[in-house]
Amino acid sequence: MIQAIDRAAKVLDLLQGARRLGISDLAAALELPPSTVHGIVKSLREHGLVAKERGGQRYTLGPTLLRLSNVYLDSLDVRARAMRWTQELARRTGMSVRLGAPHFTDVLVIHHNLRPDDSQQMLETGVAIPAHASAMGKVLLAYDLGFQRSVFASPLRNLTGDTITDVARLTLDFPAIVERGSASEVDEAVLGESSLAAPVADASNDIVATVAVVMPSTQAPAADAVSDALRETARNISRELGATAWPPRVAPIDD
Repeated sequence: MIQAIDRAAKVLDLLQGARRLGISDLAAALELPPSTVHGIVKSLREHGLVAKERGGQRYTLGPTLLRLSNVYLDSLDVRARAMRWTQELARRTGMSVRLGAPHFTDVLVIHHNLRPDDSQQMLETGVAIPAHASAMGKVLLAYDLGFQRSVFASPLRNLTGDTITDVARLTLDFPAIVERGSASEVDEAVLGESSLAAPVADASNDIVATVAVVMPSTQAPAADAVSDALRETARNISRELGATAWPPRVAPIDD
């Protein structure tokens, strides 16, 4: 691992989530001299990866990351092929729809369809959700043993009073998730929010993504019509990607 790149990546990771940190904050978190951190931040600023707040001494993520993230999203075949199906799912159910992919120990929302109503909503594309606390993550964990090993390598964070952090309790549900081709969660990531997710497969019949409908917890569990529409959407996206079977097969650990 190249030390300079590793340190720069850690600075960017510390600044995620709209955080604003000063050089001393970053230096303490990285356990590095402030002068060293200042040099890293200066280089990142020159490339637009980090920005300094106006009139202050703290730093945030820079605009270049937005451009790079859009390039990344546009390169995803699963996102391109899923968009018309997720839009139709949102229309049919009246719910918000997320398309997610594994990202370290999280699920990264790579596409988001807002609820088809006039309510004020926030676009969630680019948001990372801890895998163990989301329906999308539970689907990925149940089907991908390698991802499961990565997520369970460290203690699981408690996000709400309903977040399941016990690995044994989580894994107990995985066979049923694989059997029915869907997973659910109620209030586990955000209080008042619940979701139902299904797997998306590629031409190798391996899981590559997951699609979910999001609803107020007062509407959970989802009606059978919503569950059927979700599964149909996941199957259609998988076919677009060349899958010959659905649900996907359980992917073994790749050593």
